[in-house]
Amino acid sequence: MTTLILIAIAGLAAQLVDGGLGMGFGATSTTILIILAGLGPAQASAVVHTAELGTTLVSGFSHWKFGNVDWRIVFRLAIPGAIGAFAGATFLSQISTEAAVPITAAILSAIGINLVWRFSRGRVRRRLDGSQHSTGFLSGLGLFGGFIDASGGGGWGPVTTSTLLTLGRTEPRRVVGTVSTAEFLVTAAATAGFALGMWSDLVDNLAAVAALLIGGSIAAPIAAWLVSRLDPAMLGGVVGTFLVMLNLPNVLGPLGVDGIAGWIVRALVLIVGLYLSALGYRRAVAARNAESPTVTGVSVDPESTDSSLTQQPAQ
Repeated sequence: MTTLILIAIAGLAAQLVDGGLGMGFGATSTTILIILAGLGPAQASAVVHTAELGTTLVSGFSHWKFGNVDWRIVFRLAIPGAIGAFAGATFLSQISTEAAVPITAAILSAIGINLVWRFSRGRVRRRLDGSQHSTGFLSGLGLFGGFIDASGGGGWGPVTTSTLLTLGRTEPRRVVGTVSTAEFLVTAAATAGFALGMWSDLVDNLAAVAALLIGGSIAAPIAAWLVSRLDPAMLGGVVGTFLVMLNLPNVLGPLGVDGIAGWIVRALVLIVGLYLSALGYRRAVAARNAESPTVTGVSVDPESTDSSLTQQPAQ
């Protein structure tokens, strides 16, 4: 029972991160299930994606209600993503647990490194250039993101959200909301792939599915409301740091790096990751202050279309 309560709390925390950043639920929850519940990579990914059927539905609905969804992008991203997710789930279901552990750990570590690197630059919010993404670009992005998501137990957000935010063609809150809404179809396809390959494992772990679902569903509407009110630079870097640190032993073990040497590497990852997270936060604050000049003591958003606020001549 204690383990299930911890899984539910982890699901709540992971969904708060995911709903605010557009990434993090799958990778965070999969890592926790592998370490806390002792599940294999395929079983953990299957449990997470089954629970996400509920959390992504609630999250997508919440983002839609708060006006965070660009429906022009959703299906162009989600349908190829679903194809990639089904293929990734089928692949992970067919390989042995021993082979899957280092592969999944490497993917999750790469996701974590990407998060730290992405947010260390402090480029969380950018100006929009007004152009639209091509269907071919969105299809390729969705296909790759869906495959990584299912085979690594997470990765849809780190791949798609980071890419779309970096390009800066869509308002940040709409990137997060759109990616979160599209994730429902991706999750459904991944779950179908896992159900075909490992139905008995899903049935055996329904309690963990329910715990994650309850925690994540509680957090989803809160995260959707908070998405335009929180600065995610620090949070994104910290999540990435811990993903790398927790998965590193399974990556380094086959290479013969363990024991004291392994702990030293993990300590260095923690120190460097937290430093970069703090650096990213400072850069994000500095960039926001530079882009929001003050007019007679009032902070002005340079992207605002409100023409009623005009600069008064100096007295």
